Amino acid sequence: MSNLKAFLVEDSPLIREQLIGTLAELGAVDVIGFAEGESDAVAWLNSRSAGCDLIIIDVFLKDGSGLGVLSAARDLGGHMSLVVLTNFTSSALRRGCERLGATRVFDKSCEIDDLVAFCAGLSQSVNMSLWSAPHPLE
Repeated sequence: MSNLKAFLVEDSPLIREQLIGTLAELGAVDVIGFAEGESDAVAWLNSRSAGCDLIIIDVFLKDGSGLGVLSAARDLGGHMSLVVLTNFTSSALRRGCERLGATRVFDKSCEIDDLVAFCAGLSQSVNMSLWSAPHPLE
């Protein structure tokens, strides 16, 4: 069984470390990198996104915006799930994030358990699709 590969875009070291720890406890998600701002995140996406299954993006960053990261990730295409994790989850922001390609939007203050459950489900579905895909030797 393969772990989900996740990239975090979060400028708070405390939140980032707590999220990395929480996802590690889940046992199905490996955080393969992080960025604190839009420019570093977009640079990472342009050079290394091929091995990434999930990107978790905060909206307000050290530089730029998570919305710019979301847009850049969407433009790359591929199979990555794009998730927004923010403290500011108005209905207008949720709709805007979804228009930019977000799979889900979670509120940091009250939906961390929902994010973890989403990641567990995503990991399970990714692994199920790997098992059901035709194998080259068959």
